[in-house]
Amino acid sequence: MKGSTHRRCYCRDAETGKPLGKKCPKLTSRKHGSYSIRQELPPRADGIRRSFSRAGYESIKAAQVDLDHIRALLGLADSDDSEGLDQIAELLEKVADEKAPLPDIEATRRRLSHGLDLTSRLTVGEWLDIWLAGKKGRQSAISRDESNIRVHLQPRIGHVRLDRLRVTHLSEMFEAIAEANVEIAEGNAARRKAFEDLAKIAWKGREPRARRKAMKAAIAEMDPYRRIVGPATRQRVRSTLRAALNAAIAQQLITFNPAAHVELEAGRRPKALVWTEERILHWKRTGEKPSPVMVWTPEHTGLFLDHVAEDRLYALFHLVAFRGLRRGEACGQRWTDTNLDAGLLTVAKQLVVNGWEVYEDDPKTDAGARTIALDSDTVQALTRHRAQQDKDRKEKEWESAWVETGRVFTRENGELLHPANVTRRFIELHEELGLPPIRLHDLRHGAATLAHAAGAGLKDIQEMLGHSSITITSDTYTSLLPEADLAIAEAAARLVPRARTTPENIAPEAEAEFDDAESADAESVPDGADPFGEIREINFPSAHAPLTQTAWDARSEAE
Repeated sequence: MKGSTHRRCYCRDAETGKPLGKKCPKLTSRKHGSYSIRQELPPRADGIRRSFSRAGYESIKAAQVDLDHIRALLGLADSDDSEGLDQIAELLEKVADEKAPLPDIEATRRRLSHGLDLTSRLTVGEWLDIWLAGKKGRQSAISRDESNIRVHLQPRIGHVRLDRLRVTHLSEMFEAIAEANVEIAEGNAARRKAFEDLAKIAWKGREPRARRKAMKAAIAEMDPYRRIVGPATRQRVRSTLRAALNAAIAQQLITFNPAAHVELEAGRRPKALVWTEERILHWKRTGEKPSPVMVWTPEHTGLFLDHVAEDRLYALFHLVAFRGLRRGEACGQRWTDTNLDAGLLTVAKQLVVNGWEVYEDDPKTDAGARTIALDSDTVQALTRHRAQQDKDRKEKEWESAWVETGRVFTRENGELLHPANVTRRFIELHEELGLPPIRLHDLRHGAATLAHAAGAGLKDIQEMLGHSSITITSDTYTSLLPEADLAIAEAAARLVPRARTTPENIAPEAEAEFDDAESADAESVPDGADPFGEIREINFPSAHAPLTQTAWDARSEAE
């Protein structure tokens, strides 16, 4: 297609006012006027001709460079690729109309090869939509990415051009999230304070009623309670963006991933803490949990299992408490993967919740597909559960209405259990007993703690829990029980020889005085004092005590 450069000026005839154009006598001087280019473009579909024109070049060399650039862009599409030629022509028309810089040749080549619109500037938000639509993998992971994009990424950086996204944009985004956290915390505190003030207003009387009405109206105007975006969530948001930008690099849309270079606070896993006497007293006074992850003592676990022994889901809670299955793994366990005669259970499937929908999926990680040995008490619990399930299946109440799913744990009619309903039932049961609160998932933490206290190594616990990394096991799941800590402390103290007098070589007379002093101290404690408040039974062994107690104290005394 034809293209040319030419020199022109904007001088006008003094009498007529018309442009002189090429007739200007001053054009003989190379310093007069400027250079222009004109390149013919592929015609429109209806045959109308179109061209690219641009003026104002100071030299013919500069004009020729841009003309060659335009021809190189037109050469990106084959001569028989009418659609590609039309896209490039539309792009050049838009550039000419907007007087914008000529588009980069390589960037245009990449966009053309991937079928992207050449006339639009691909934004971060548009690319995130394209990436999410083509993402493969677990539905739960896709839903998490969709939430991160919709809640955090699209509103804050969705308008930024993809090829112009920088680390500074992301730093500003996370700083804005941190500032929003402060506002959310202040809003939550104000709403909480308003409810506390409302509770202090009397119910009776005209003036109190008016005050209560005004207070309720003020609360209705407040923002609802919202969750702050913690360090772990910010790390997940960055992970989503980093994966999307890596895909953009793979498609040669960009060459740099700023999400890989933005600095964030580390999202540390919370340490699991055991519900000791002091922590229970603090919780009763303040209502605060010492850690998001709390673990029952063996006595607590025994009391809970005794309390739920007649519940339909007892075997499920027993299995999670002793062998550490995840909630979805327990709900998805099949009888075909459970060999009670051999005392083995193979985790091959799990039930996953997406929104409220439940679907079957493979275990969370490759390490999650594992075989677990069952102790004799767990085998007995599952055997009794299977006998009850067989009895329910034959009940006339169900008959043809029974749903055969092959699952170990089901609803009353054989249908799949909804994991959220299992969690709800667990909370109801432990609240009935007045035990300190834990999550259903914390029974899994407790199983790791019990196994560790019983002498299992970290590698054994990792395989039991199905972790892909032993770091997760050691950092999160193995909080030593107080009894084990005490035994270790006593054993370590006895390793150091001391010259001072110790209780073992105190004279009989002094020992008698020592015992009298202890008796006096004991008498100063009121009768019936109960450090666990309402949980008085904790001081007494449960039927499960032999299953959960360790031999640490006995070993300590023997040493």
